[in-house]
Amino acid sequence: MIIDEKSMSQQPPPYVPGDRPTVRTTIRPAIPPPLPQHRLGLGKPSLDALPSHILLQIVYMTFPQTPGVDQGRLERQRKTLYWLSMCLRLVNRSLYIACMHVLRSTYLPAYETLIKPPYSSDPFPLPSSTSQAPSYSSSFSQPESIHTLQRETAVLDLFIAVKVREDVWMDDSELHLEREESFKDIFDLNQPRSRLEDLVRVYGLREGVISVPSTASASTSPTIATPTRASGFPTSRGSKYASSKQLPKIPFSSLSVSFSPRKVGLVISTVSRSRRTIVEVPRSRDEKLEIAAKRLVKELVVWLEAGGR
Repeated sequence: MIIDEKSMSQQPPPYVPGDRPTVRTTIRPAIPPPLPQHRLGLGKPSLDALPSHILLQIVYMTFPQTPGVDQGRLERQRKTLYWLSMCLRLVNRSLYIACMHVLRSTYLPAYETLIKPPYSSDPFPLPSSTSQAPSYSSSFSQPESIHTLQRETAVLDLFIAVKVREDVWMDDSELHLEREESFKDIFDLNQPRSRLEDLVRVYGLREGVISVPSTASASTSPTIATPTRASGFPTSRGSKYASSKQLPKIPFSSLSVSFSPRKVGLVISTVSRSRRTIVEVPRSRDEKLEIAAKRLVKELVVWLEAGGR
């Protein structure tokens, strides 16, 4: 067999880093790097970049659905709730919102069963614009405050912090009994007082004597017309001046309620951190909080008409 060496293709020369190509090659344009602001905007992938509904689903998937070696499924889920309350919600703002959504929806039925009659409860009031669908936003949007004007929500969060601990302790030891005194102060004092403050805010906004940040920023004028008899709160003094006199609004953040079985009052905090009771009305033990709130607002109108003295 004759092999024609000339017809065989020559092997390419060995590659040396310092050598330059001797033949003309086609150089393709390189892909330009991303813009600097694009790189800065994305950053490293994190949970904060996820939409809130996806992050909420991730939190839900942390709950075990099968029993463990020495624990049942419910015991494992209660430990997960304890972990959400004590650890996961403290990571960042997005996880705090997702964890509190799960915790509040889980423990709200138990919270409502402990409300003492004739007190009422509403830790989650419906917003005024309920027709709009919720929008899911990432962390790059303007963050909203995680605090709410509804002061009873903080009482529910306090109840959750105590309840998750008691549940885990009862699962760990049969000798541990849930202590009633752990919840006594919450439902004897904190819950009715915070609920009364929320009712005073609602009735005070209706009468135009209390302001909140959302309404205070809408208008620079601190005064509005005094409510008349048609508004539902006729005053005992100065009602003949109701159509012409103007009353200043009191910021709700500076108001609190002093609560006792026999009387309730409105306490105002000044810039110098001093506190004084400006309005006080008697009440009975079986009186509804709504009635006491209306009487407080009525006396607040009288106090403002007298010049706030």
